[in-house]
Amino acid sequence: MFKKRTVALIVLLAMLLSSVLTLTLTDQLSFAGSGPLRSGVFADIGSGSSKSDIQKIEKAIQLIKKNYLEDVDQSKLVDGAIDGMMNALGDPFSSYMGPDTAQQFSEQIEGSFTGIGAEVSMENGSVVVVSPIKGSPAEKAGIQPKDILLSVNGISFEGLSLNEAVSKIRGPKGTEAKVKVKRADTSAELEYTIVRDDIALETVYARMEEGNVGVIEITEFSLNTAERFKKELADLEAKGMKGLVIDVRNNPGGVLSIVIDMAQQFVPKGKGIVQVEDRNKQRSQTLSKGSGKGYPIVVVTNKGSASASEILAGALQESAGAKLIGEATYGKGTVQTSFSEEMGDGSLLKVTIAKWLTPNGEWIHKKGIQPDIKVSQPSYFTVAPINKETTFKYDMLGDDIKSAQVMLSSLGFAPGREDGYFDKGTENALKKFQTSVNMKATGVLEVETIKALESSLIEKIRDVKNDKQMNTAIEEIRKEIASPVSNK
Repeated sequence: MFKKRTVALIVLLAMLLSSVLTLTLTDQLSFAGSGPLRSGVFADIGSGSSKSDIQKIEKAIQLIKKNYLEDVDQSKLVDGAIDGMMNALGDPFSSYMGPDTAQQFSEQIEGSFTGIGAEVSMENGSVVVVSPIKGSPAEKAGIQPKDILLSVNGISFEGLSLNEAVSKIRGPKGTEAKVKVKRADTSAELEYTIVRDDIALETVYARMEEGNVGVIEITEFSLNTAERFKKELADLEAKGMKGLVIDVRNNPGGVLSIVIDMAQQFVPKGKGIVQVEDRNKQRSQTLSKGSGKGYPIVVVTNKGSASASEILAGALQESAGAKLIGEATYGKGTVQTSFSEEMGDGSLLKVTIAKWLTPNGEWIHKKGIQPDIKVSQPSYFTVAPINKETTFKYDMLGDDIKSAQVMLSSLGFAPGREDGYFDKGTENALKKFQTSVNMKATGVLEVETIKALESSLIEKIRDVKNDKQMNTAIEEIRKEIASPVSNK
């Protein structure tokens, strides 16, 4: 739910378009032509049936321009046609981006953008969160992986393409995006008020824990991530690190070459990092050129660990003897490449061109990678926010009251139940909380009390001692360091 740090719904200027941080190939021009598409509204391509199909599209554009009630911008028709083609693929990770969106995509891959901080994709006609990025406004507000985004500031996403939905969420830094969400485990629609912000460039954070346990958090795999990771790893090793925890929770992915570069530092020479299978079922395997490490390694994952994060986790688990701790990963096993020069006008086509498999040949798509040690965070980490437009009091019933009871319990003001019924125990617990934060002890849950309750919960979640997954990972490393067979 709410967490720390400020790296970037990669809603660039509001939300990251078209699932930007999917697994992306860079400099893959061998998959593309050498110049812009040729003559006419569309390129003239080979077979008679293909020409007939293209002529059909061109005829539709001509008929619309000639007969539609109002003047028509042809470029919008063409963009809409390409959008329709991409949607027809049924692949949430293939998309078309206009020039402005494409520019923002490039900025994201380079590691800088403005937004609310989560990767999104289009799935079965819905805008779905792949992962909120750690420390982002979206994560702090409570956006979670698999959330379905319904609307922003009262504007429904129903019937919109992904890019159209994203454009509704864009806005200047400091402005509010009121995002309505549907979540699998709750019947009510949730609303989050998210303040748009600049997203910092940093993608790697490192620290040393007691017992010479190093911790490196990777928030995404941008073009500068590998070098930053190498530097932080070298610094920890120079300080006497005896074991390493790599945290890729809520990391939505990034650039394929970057994650391969990083994995080679841990996978012994000759062992597999990843396999890639193209449309012709031809597989290529990337083997490590590194030497591996002599200290134990743990990777911490959750359901927001996607794509490149899963490649790293799978490579280290299968080829470097690392343990995975936390939750099953997202399950994105495809590779995209981007075509921009070919489009000729600054727009960009992002197309799925291959699937990737773990070193042992496992395709984790829509399944994810299972952890060796399953650890879930406490329930209050994912509690839904409370509706601030309603006042709740004794003898009422509902999901918002259930959320308040979970929050009160986690903060030590035991209401005695967490089923959503506002009884006298809940009222008394609420009075005690209000007194603790110097508010009038009314026992009524209204907007100011809700804000204070959620703010107190944020502080609790941000306290590292309450991060059950990370603490389990650190303790596991300490055990392995103490074990006489800890060296691999």
